[in-house]
Amino acid sequence: MPFRDLQGFIAALERAGDLRRVSVEVDPRLEMTEIATRAVKEQAPAMLFERVKGSPYPVVMNTMATAKRIEMALGRPPQEIGHELVRFVERINPPSLKKLWELKGTARKLLAARAKPVGRGIAQEVVESPDLESLPVLTCWPEDGGRFITLPLVLTQSPGTGKRNLGIYRMQVFDKETTGMHWQIQKGGGFHYWEAEQRNEPLEVSVALGGDPALLLAAVLPLPEALEEIIFAGILRGGPTPMVRAKSLSMRVPANAEFVLEGVVPPQERRAEGPFGDHFGHYSAQAPFPVFHVKTVTRRRHPVYPATVVGKPPQEDRYLGDAVQEFLNPFVKMLRPEVRDLWAYFEAGFHNLLVVSVRTRYTKEPMKTALGLFGEGQLALTKCIVLVGPEVNPRDWTAVLKAIGRHFRPEHDFLLLPKVPLDTLDFTSFTMHLGSKMALDATPKGESQQVAPLRGVDISRLAPEVRAWRMVEETLLAVQVGSGEGKAVAERLARARELADVPLIAVVSEDIDLQDRTSLLWGIFTRFDPARDVTFREMRMEGAAPVYRGPLAIDATWKHGYPAPLTMDAAIVKRVEERWDSYWKQATR
Repeated sequence: MPFRDLQGFIAALERAGDLRRVSVEVDPRLEMTEIATRAVKEQAPAMLFERVKGSPYPVVMNTMATAKRIEMALGRPPQEIGHELVRFVERINPPSLKKLWELKGTARKLLAARAKPVGRGIAQEVVESPDLESLPVLTCWPEDGGRFITLPLVLTQSPGTGKRNLGIYRMQVFDKETTGMHWQIQKGGGFHYWEAEQRNEPLEVSVALGGDPALLLAAVLPLPEALEEIIFAGILRGGPTPMVRAKSLSMRVPANAEFVLEGVVPPQERRAEGPFGDHFGHYSAQAPFPVFHVKTVTRRRHPVYPATVVGKPPQEDRYLGDAVQEFLNPFVKMLRPEVRDLWAYFEAGFHNLLVVSVRTRYTKEPMKTALGLFGEGQLALTKCIVLVGPEVNPRDWTAVLKAIGRHFRPEHDFLLLPKVPLDTLDFTSFTMHLGSKMALDATPKGESQQVAPLRGVDISRLAPEVRAWRMVEETLLAVQVGSGEGKAVAERLARARELADVPLIAVVSEDIDLQDRTSLLWGIFTRFDPARDVTFREMRMEGAAPVYRGPLAIDATWKHGYPAPLTMDAAIVKRVEERWDSYWKQATR
C-alpha cells in the first residue's frame, strides 16, 4: 500500500518497531547531528524528536537510514522497480498488441504516474506569513555558516518549456523570509534558474518540506532532464502525485506535504552561502549563490519537520545513494550493452569512485565506455572510474583490487583528463567546478600479471616520514604521514626499486584509520586531484602523448588550503554520550 504522506510512513515505521519517539528536549544546534550520526552507525531506529528547543514543531530524522526502511517505503526492493521498467521498455520494442497486453500491469502503473490536480490538500490547512526562524532548522556542524534546511524538495519549472524539476538542494536560512539556494552544476533547478536569468526574470520556486517517501526518493534521483521527478514519483508510488494550486505562485505544489514555502529567486542576486559540512566529509567553502525570497508559508495543522545530516560516511545518504543506483543501473546497462554492472562507493562520496564491470568486444572498448560515462548526466561528475572484467563484482572492493593487481598496467591502462568539470562540492583542485578525472582499465587483456607479496620490505627505511602502513590485497600500499609530507613521500615510494611491482600506493593523513575500509576509501578518494596529486616512477611525453610507468602513487593527504574535515564539538559529543539512554526511553503515551 503506497504511503500518502510523511506522517503515514512515520506511523508505519513505528508500528514496525523501527521508530522511537524522543520525549526529552533536544537542541537542533549540533545535538541532533551527533544523535543522528551515531544512530546510523549503530543501525538504531528512526527518531521523532517531540520536544525541540526553540520550535513548536517536532523533527523526524533517519527515516531512510537503512535498506530495510527504503524497501518498506517502496513496498519492494528498489532494483525490482528498475528491472521492471527496463523489461517493459525492452519488450515493447517493437510494440505489438500482444506485448502490451502481457505488460498491462506495468502499463497501468505508468499511466497512473501522472500528476493529479486537486482542489485542496493537507499542505494548505494553515496559510501564514513567512517566519523561517520558527522552524526547527538544524545547525549541523560547528563551523557551519548558519542553520540549513537539509531535506527540502525544491520544485521549479522551465521558463521556456514548463517542464518541472524536483531536487534536493541545501538552503541556508538567512532570516525570517530569505534563504540561500545551493544550485550545484548539472542540477535541473539550476538549469531552470539559468534560463530565467537569460530572460532577466525571477524564477518561481516552491519548497515542500516533508513529502511522502516516493516523492523524496524521486527528488534524489538524477533523472534525465526530459523526465519529471513528479511523474517518476508516481511510478515509484504506483499512483499519481496530488498537486494543489499554490497560494501565491502560478504553479501547483505537492498537496500532501508537511510545509510548503512559496517564493521567488530573483535574477542576478547572489549572497555568500556556507560554509557547510557536506557529504564529502569536509566543509564546503563559503561562496556566492542565488537567494530564495519566501512570500507565503502553508502547512498542515500539526506538521512534522524532516531533516537529515551529511558528513563523513556512513550517514543516511549512503542508503539513499545506494537506492538510486539500484533504480538506475538497469537503465545504464540497457543503454550500454557492454556494461555488466556498475557501482559508486558511498565511502568516497559516490561521485569520487565508480567501478564498472564491462565485457571487451574490441580493443580499448572499456576506455570508450569510461569516456562515455564521464559525459553521462550526473555520472559526468565522477572523478575516478575503475574498469574491471565481467566476472568481477564492482561492489566487492577486494575483488576490484585483485583485478587491478592482475590487469592494470599504467603505460597502457591509465587515462588522465585535465581541466574538466567537477562536482561543486569537490575542493581538491582549489578551483570550484574545475579539476581533473582519471580512468584505470583493469579488464583482462590476455596474460595477467602476478603481484608478488610485499615481504621483508622496510617502508620506514624507504620513507622515514611514514608513521604507519598497510598492504591491502597485495595491490594497494596505504601509508600514513604527517601534514605537508604527502607529495614527497608519494614520489619517493613510486621510485623505490623495492616497490616496483606494487600497482597502487596511497599516501594518507594521520586522521585516517588504515584498518577501516570506510575510513581508508574516504581518506583516499576525497582528498586528491588526479592531475595535481598522481605520480609514477616515470612520466614523460612521446609527442603529445603521455607515458606512465611504475606504481600509480597518489598523494591523498589533507593539504593546506583544503577545507577542514568534519569533527563534532567535544562538549556536544560528551553531552550526547551522557544523555544517550534518555533519548531511547519509551515515551508514555
